[in-house]
Amino acid sequence: MRYCGVRGGGAHHAGTTTTTYPPPTPTCTSSSRARLRRAPPMPHPPLVAARLCRRLLPSSRRVFPRAMASSFTTAPAAAQQAGGVAATARAEEYEEVLGRLSSLISQKVRAHTGNRGNQWELLERYIQILELEEPIARMKVIHVAGTKGKGSTCTFTESILRSCGFRTGLFTSPHLMDVRERFRLDGVDISEEKFLKYFRWCWNKLQEKTDDDIPMPPYFRFIALLAFKIFSAEQVDVALLEVGLGGKFDATNVVKEPVVCGISSLGYDHMEILGNTLGEIAGEKAGIFKKGVSAYTAPQPEEAMVSLKKRASELGISLQVADPLKPHHLKDQHLGLQGEHQYINAGLAVALASTWLEKQGHVDRMPLNHTDPLPDEFIKGLSSASLQGRAQIVPDSQVNSEEEPNSSLVFYLDGAHSPDSMEICARWFSNVTKEDKRVPSSMEQSQTSGKSRKILLFNCMSVRDPMRLLPHLLDTSTQNGLHFDLALFVPNQSQYNKLGSNTSAPAEPEEIDLSWQLSLQTVWEKLLHGDKGLNSTDSSETSLVFESLPLAIEWLRKNAREDLSTSYQVLVTGSLHLIGDILRLLKK
Repeated sequence: MRYCGVRGGGAHHAGTTTTTYPPPTPTCTSSSRARLRRAPPMPHPPLVAARLCRRLLPSSRRVFPRAMASSFTTAPAAAQQAGGVAATARAEEYEEVLGRLSSLISQKVRAHTGNRGNQWELLERYIQILELEEPIARMKVIHVAGTKGKGSTCTFTESILRSCGFRTGLFTSPHLMDVRERFRLDGVDISEEKFLKYFRWCWNKLQEKTDDDIPMPPYFRFIALLAFKIFSAEQVDVALLEVGLGGKFDATNVVKEPVVCGISSLGYDHMEILGNTLGEIAGEKAGIFKKGVSAYTAPQPEEAMVSLKKRASELGISLQVADPLKPHHLKDQHLGLQGEHQYINAGLAVALASTWLEKQGHVDRMPLNHTDPLPDEFIKGLSSASLQGRAQIVPDSQVNSEEEPNSSLVFYLDGAHSPDSMEICARWFSNVTKEDKRVPSSMEQSQTSGKSRKILLFNCMSVRDPMRLLPHLLDTSTQNGLHFDLALFVPNQSQYNKLGSNTSAPAEPEEIDLSWQLSLQTVWEKLLHGDKGLNSTDSSETSLVFESLPLAIEWLRKNAREDLSTSYQVLVTGSLHLIGDILRLLKK
């Protein structure tokens, strides 16, 4: 095992001091390796989360003075000037807005009941303050919950209905690079100008009416309210709402009469909030079901299906299972989102879109039956759907360039962060790297030798148990004939940033806590080498810990440029936050 730090200084990890080395080529002495082998055992995830929150997140008590809120009514005067001055003013205003949004992030874990801003009954009050009761009631909503695939299902459904000629609004989470990704109008992220306009309106309204008894809503509830404002003001024909967490008490569940509801594939995730069994988790997800509203589900494990059917029966509604699509339904065109599992999500999307069309009186645009190919508009929507960070392949433009035609570095991005999704991710990466069908032509020459290095770049949130993630990833990869040559563990860059800000990581290495990454590495090494773990003579060749994501990227680029006979294929997974961070870096 080797540890790769930043130039100069030292890093402190739970009482263990390690020597750092200049990037990008890591080296280590036997004494430093010995010290790292004695890294403390993996801390209990909530304790690590608490430590990271205290160190890195903004205080939940940090709110902006009323005086600032009252003055936040028009763009800065400089924005009235032409050219670069206006652009600079707009950028400064946008950064100010991101700071205000950051102030709504609570340090309390999601399951904490003491955060008054999270109390369900306050949502109705917020809706009244924002005068959204009637607009929400008029909205033609498709509401989707689930553990895996709910974002993909919403994306497919939106793309289908947009291809049918309807004006669409799509609310999803989380964002990867910019908070505006959460609000799509007609398939495009909301413009900065519109985002600022609707943000100012909602922020000022709430600031005027909130106090100690009715505090400002926490972050996710605020942006859900903002989504309702955006979609009502923009007069969308259909609003697609992806549940943020659970279902019953999610902020999106203020919609009392959606047109249709859907449940994507269920599995184990957020168990500290939703329950320890699939039945309990399914019960929370089924909280979006409404009396008199059609409901569909993707195929589910029996325990989950029993719970979903129970809730549907209590409401007097029928729960229908949406069958996965088959290639012939698409006239052998490819889905816009990669991976075999997407046929499950696409099947649910077709059912939701068809029901919405039927309820709105557009029966002529629905599929005729479940066996024939879909209508052309459906096929166009499914084949053109796009969603970043899910089975996404990104060649590194700095390495795979005309100047360096023989170098090959490709990142395979998937935001999997649950045991089941880890298996799906591993199967996808195994299959797509075998096929090599989607790599750019500039890489073909380097791949003719057939030599490649499979590298894992991983991080997960500290509230998750890596023993529930990494074994599924490793075992499924092995079963599919894939062997990782190296695993890299890095902290998320975004933990240092405001929402979507360009703020960089702190310069002082002593501010960076890598105890979690070292714990992830320990788990990985034990999976590879058994009880020997980091004490194995092979451990120095199978994993690395980097102090930052940029250092890891530079190390990969240097190796790819120096080893022209090898194709570097890097799977990035474990956290959507990590996916967003790497997309930012690759696009710079």
